[in-house]
Amino acid sequence: MKLITADASPFARKVRVVLRETGQTDAVEEVQVMTTPVATADEVKAANPLGKIPALILDDGRALFDSRVITRYLDSVAGAGLYPEDRIWDILTLEAMADGILEAAVLMVYEGRVRPEEKQYAGWVEAQWAKAIRGVGAVNDTWMEMLSGPLNMCQISVGCALGYLDFRHPDRDWRADHPALAEWYVTFGARPAMEETRPA
Repeated sequence: MKLITADASPFARKVRVVLRETGQTDAVEEVQVMTTPVATADEVKAANPLGKIPALILDDGRALFDSRVITRYLDSVAGAGLYPEDRIWDILTLEAMADGILEAAVLMVYEGRVRPEEKQYAGWVEAQWAKAIRGVGAVNDTWMEMLSGPLNMCQISVGCALGYLDFRHPDRDWRADHPALAEWYVTFGARPAMEETRPA
């Protein structure tokens, strides 16, 4: 199998963490690409008509895309239990929360990097940050119980979301009003799979 990926992509990082946590790195070749929403790499378009990464190309040539589809597939192949059935709706909801934080944070980056300067809108950036930090607050205030116990997919998703905030928006200081989540991330962020996939 081949994973179409980029080190800076937080959605691809989720998949790369799952590969490491489930012991599947030898089964999947990571193919690094340079791509943007306005200059999509040919490999990305070939794997996903929407032009987004990550995409997992299976041995039979079919491609799976959207990080949540890929992580669920890899979990199924490995039998790793990252989506335990007895908590599945909470797991999926918190994974969606983490992905929403990422989507807002990525849009903030695109506003500054992709749109011409004269078309950039500070109000849009702040609206996206408001979404992201509300999500962080909700995890800190309501969902911490889901981040304890055996490794599950919402832990990986939240960890990658917080890592991306540190990577692209360090000046925003998500930790300031979220001490429980900040304390949790100290330990989770030090996992070998997180360290090995940390964007630089």
